[in-house]
Formats: sequence, C-alpha cells, structure tokens
Amino acid sequence: MNTQPSVRALHDHLLTPNYAPAQMIPVRGEGVRVWDQAGRAYWDITSGIAVTALGHAHPAMIEALTKQAHLLWHVSGWFSNEPLVALAQTLIDNTFADRAFFCNSGAEANEAALKLARRYAFEKVGEQKNKIVSTFHAFHGRTLFTVTAGGTEKYKHGFGPLPQGIQHVTYNDIAALETAIDDNTCAFIIEPIQGEGGVCSATREYLQAARSLCDKHDVLFILDEVQTGVGRTGSLYNYMQKGITPDILTTAKGLGGGFPIAAMLTTNKLAEVLSLGSHGTTYGGNPLACAVAKTVIDIVNSPEILENVKARHAQFKAGLRAIGDKLGCFTEVRGEGLLMAAELTGPLKDQALALMRKGEEHGVLFLMAGPNVMRFAPALNIKEDELTEALKAIEVTLEAALKN
Repeated sequence: MNTQPSVRALHDHLLTPNYAPAQMIPVRGEGVRVWDQAGRAYWDITSGIAVTALGHAHPAMIEALTKQAHLLWHVSGWFSNEPLVALAQTLIDNTFADRAFFCNSGAEANEAALKLARRYAFEKVGEQKNKIVSTFHAFHGRTLFTVTAGGTEKYKHGFGPLPQGIQHVTYNDIAALETAIDDNTCAFIIEPIQGEGGVCSATREYLQAARSLCDKHDVLFILDEVQTGVGRTGSLYNYMQKGITPDILTTAKGLGGGFPIAAMLTTNKLAEVLSLGSHGTTYGGNPLACAVAKTVIDIVNSPEILENVKARHAQFKAGLRAIGDKLGCFTEVRGEGLLMAAELTGPLKDQALALMRKGEEHGVLFLMAGPNVMRFAPALNIKEDELTEALKAIEVTLEAALKN
C-alpha cells in the first residue's frame, strides 16, 4: 500500500493557505486539454486565467524556448539582449507605443505604470498633482499600490495603512468621472473589461469620454490590458476596438503564453522621466521569456487567430445562450472575443465556485468572476469542434448541479 501523502495533501502542508486549489492535479497539457495524475482528460476553458493564449505545449513556443535555452538564460538589466530588443520592436511596431518596460507580472506592469504617472506629474507640474482615479470592482494586481488602485475592498483588508491619493468611481458612469478627474489628478487607470469584476465591458462612449477628460486636465490614461490584451477580444489589444489611444498600456497574462512576462508600453514623451536607476527589475527582459513572447505575438497577431477569436466568440455566445434558455440558469451571457461570462440565476445563483468543482467531475475546467458569474477564457486557437465538446460538458455540469 502506498502510504506517501498525495501531492494535494502536501500542498496544504507546505504552501501558505491563501489558495484553495482543486483536488485534481494537472500533470500534462496539449492544446486545449489537460490530463491529471490518473490520466483523465479535461477541457481547459480557463487558459490559466487567460494566460495560455495558444493552449498547452504549442510546438512553436516549445521550439522558441528550447532554442533560446541553448543560448542564453539570464543577464539582468546590466546588459541588453537580442530577444529583448526583438520583442520590444514587435510590440512597438504593432501598437501606439514608442517604448517598452519589461517585468514579470501584470501587477508589476501596473505598479510601473502608476509610478510613471506619479513621476511624470511630479516633474512636469509638481507634487500636488498626484491623485489617481480608478473604478470600483477593478483588479490591477496584488502589490500594495496596485491592490489599493483596485476597487475590491476584501483584497485590501488587513494590509493598511494603504497608499494615499487614490479615488474610486463607478464603472461606466461618465458623470462620476467628470466630478473625480481634476487638475490635481495625475492618472486614470481602467480595465476595458473588468475581469474579476464580473467580465463587464466599458462602453465605447465611456472610454472616449474618459480620454477627453484626461486630455482636458493633462491626466495620463492608463489602460490595464493584462487580461484583455494579446488577441483575447479579437484584436491585438482591446483599445484598437474602442476608438481610443491610451498614454500607458499594461500587458501580461497571454503575452508569454504561460511563460511569466509582462510589459508596460508608453510614449517617448512619458518614458523620458524614467531616468537611469529610477525603476527596475532583476528578471524583466529575461531572454527566455522574451523569445517565447515574441513567438506568441507573431502567431496571435495574424488574421487566422484573430478571425478565429471572432468566430468562436459567436459560437460560444450562441452556445451559452442556448444552454441558458434550455435550463433557465443564466440571466445574461456577456463578454468580448474569448473572454466570456454567464451570470447565474435560480437555484444556481451565487454557486459559481461549486460549479467550478462540479465541472471538474464532468471533465471541463472553467473560472468564476465573483460568486455569481461563470467566466470562460479558452485558448485563442480553440477549434470549432473542440468548443462544441466543451459546451456539451458545461451543459452536463449545469444539469447535474440542478439535479442536486
């Protein structure tokens, strides 16, 4: 008899208790499927929270990583490196940006963006121009600065005193924004789609009004595209669909397709205040990460992938609505591209977490966005037949939950 404790039991014994992971242990992934220790397959409609943009073990990513692994792993910011410059050039060529700063996570990218905004206002105007405006229910990361900029109180509880000078307004409320943004505001930060906040999209009119207010008061417009970027909504970045251009954009999650990397993108005008030694990171611009990320961008930013995102969006939306109509379990299906959500009602109201666990029993992995919202973020290259099968598994999961 095997008396060794399981990996899952060891996790609870060895790791800090800020996570409550599933009982199943993924050990292998290929495309949009993962397998657990027992060899059971699951449809992965999470992409590691919108990270594995091209699915698991994409051959081009494996090739890029393997090739770079034989050359150079790490040198730090004391040196430049070829993959770093190549990735920066690719991002700059395909966005509004003139300059890039690389780091390791979305939180670090947002931290850099907020620091840049404060620094720019300080140098150009003075220390009084320091207010940051954000939105309720926003999520911008877990550092002390970014969790304060986020608009979810439970993530701030017990970590005070918090950074000062941050004001929150209601998402999509133009009048509230007009009241909040003034001449002492240095930055407005927003997700074009609130992920943790329920997969709620900012309207085109709201974003354009925000852009105009920022211009009027000399405020920097920071767009947090950590979750929406890298093709997730059908364009390389969501701002390209909304008729606006930010001053600073943050990108992570899908950027490395599973390899940790993030970036802050901005203009020459703003970048000049980040003088030598004013900000930095040990691992940012790592050659391994940059080599993989450039491969991801080159593949995602192609007509084939972006058109697939649009086509699969239509399929996914219709499929979820059909399930909702049949079972009477959704009040709304919403989202853009392959960042989708279904809001629960009836006996399943506020049961998103339980449904996630029930999904594991029926071979499908999905996410939640609050207790009442199922969240879905499949790989951007998911095929029509694969999504059809995943939708069947979601329907079976919901039917089983309704019978309990």
